[in-house]
Amino acid sequence: MKFQRVLIGIDDSKYAENAAQYGFELARQFNAEVALVHIVEPVVTTPLNDSSMMGSIIPSLSGGVEEAEVINAQQEYSRKLINDTIDKLGSGLTVTQFNEIGSTSDTIIDCAARFRADLIVIGTHSRTGLDRFLMGSVAESIVRHSPVAVLVIPMKEEEAKP
Repeated sequence: MKFQRVLIGIDDSKYAENAAQYGFELARQFNAEVALVHIVEPVVTTPLNDSSMMGSIIPSLSGGVEEAEVINAQQEYSRKLINDTIDKLGSGLTVTQFNEIGSTSDTIIDCAARFRADLIVIGTHSRTGLDRFLMGSVAESIVRHSPVAVLVIPMKEEEAKP
């Protein structure tokens, strides 16, 4: 099997950096095109004057200036993270960039479809038991729903510590 288009999902963790190293190395070995994707999940907020516990999801249609500033800051951080990863690991490669807002697993799968990826590379925190139940598993969701191959790069918690 030869991979021609590799999508690498990143965040600001050591787990993602470890997976990105694998992804870029695979892309070089297969002379494949590369895309990096960073997803900003919507944030649930409760306005100060709202007595209900329902809150609202950012971005909302009636979003205020503060919400727009938060979104802009998150997107700027996302662009910086992608560019820093390219500078560190993507030397000599042309890298497509996806900076998106949405559900992490669904949006990674959507970006893979738009990029026409034949491989998704992601890291995992290797959570188990209650941690996995409470936090969910982005990697598991991508593996279950992706129409293309998914390479999940594990990393133990102790390996991620400096």
